[in-house]
Amino acid sequence: MPIVNRFADLHDEITAWRQDLHAHPELLFDTHRTSASVAEKLRAFGCDDVVEGLGRTGVVGVIKGKAATSAKVIGLRADMDALPIIETTGLDYASSETGKMHACGHDGHTAMLLGAAKYLCETRRFDGTAIVIFQPAEEGGGGGREMCEDGLMDRFGIQEVYGMHNMPGRKLGSFAIRPGPVMAAADLFTIRVEGMGGHAARPNTTIDTTLVAAQIVIALQSIASRTADPLDGFVLSVTGIRTESDTFNVIPQRATMKGTVRTLNPALRDQAEAMMEQIITNTALAYGAKASLDYVRNYPVTVNAPAQTAFALEVANNLVDPSMIEPNTPPVMGAEDFSFMLEERPGAMIYIGNGDSANLHHPDYDFDDSIIPLGCSYWSRLVELAMPLKV
Repeated sequence: MPIVNRFADLHDEITAWRQDLHAHPELLFDTHRTSASVAEKLRAFGCDDVVEGLGRTGVVGVIKGKAATSAKVIGLRADMDALPIIETTGLDYASSETGKMHACGHDGHTAMLLGAAKYLCETRRFDGTAIVIFQPAEEGGGGGREMCEDGLMDRFGIQEVYGMHNMPGRKLGSFAIRPGPVMAAADLFTIRVEGMGGHAARPNTTIDTTLVAAQIVIALQSIASRTADPLDGFVLSVTGIRTESDTFNVIPQRATMKGTVRTLNPALRDQAEAMMEQIITNTALAYGAKASLDYVRNYPVTVNAPAQTAFALEVANNLVDPSMIEPNTPPVMGAEDFSFMLEERPGAMIYIGNGDSANLHHPDYDFDDSIIPLGCSYWSRLVELAMPLKV
């Protein structure tokens, strides 16, 4: 079954929505223009209910099917926020907000789910309820968590939830998915080291926090190389080191490091935090310094439920040739706060190929509008196949 013909008719309109979103990016929970535009469109489409302000600036639309015999409720989620990046694409619809850019395709995700919502409101060829979820603050703010904490799942009776993300480097219009862990947990850490500052000409009278920080960075890499199973996904990255001094001839009293830990195995996530505490404390002590670890559990592992993954594959097979589907794609070490929704309800995240574009989070990235009809078709077919009308 190819793409839905209606989306070929709507392609230009949906593309215009997408490019307007691209030109007006908003960060984290500050998606006021985007959220208002989404809510306005959902009401114009004829959604049975539109709720704003869930998870601060999230928007939810309720679409009931033509029949009323099924109590099944399916959630479909798209993210709305942009990134703090200076765009370099030179496009006619490039960001009008300096330092803000849709560099991850959330503009495309929002536009495709809006297109599907318009179609589902027009046709209602399903028996049950579709809940379209437009989420803020995926890029580090935990908007998915906030929407769940605001009662998203229980309030709307969602039983299963599905997500979709574009993926540069994958063939344009292809699909990829896997059961189980598909994206990593991403935790944040800050390490603070205190020694004894002094003159750079007399290091023997100091406890050099720069040296201690360097030794801690090296020692932390032993977790991946000598503690974690080589077959387990584990990445520890120290992404910044700062000291109190900007002067050439001063050994600083304090140093601060920051970074991320990414894991696919929840047990390894626990082990990594404990190992870091031990390594940091003991390395500092060996040099006469003190060190502390502030470890923040951020996004959990994104885990696709087996049954819902198999169903998402069935939907994809209804749209494209099997050669365009990778059913057991390797997991990636990037993180997704759709994981919070998958912790509350079974579901699946699928990737849609964005072709040979710049990578996600790159200043030259752009969502490929040619995949809009396919993405919209995926959402609408998912609803129609999950909740079919009885004949």
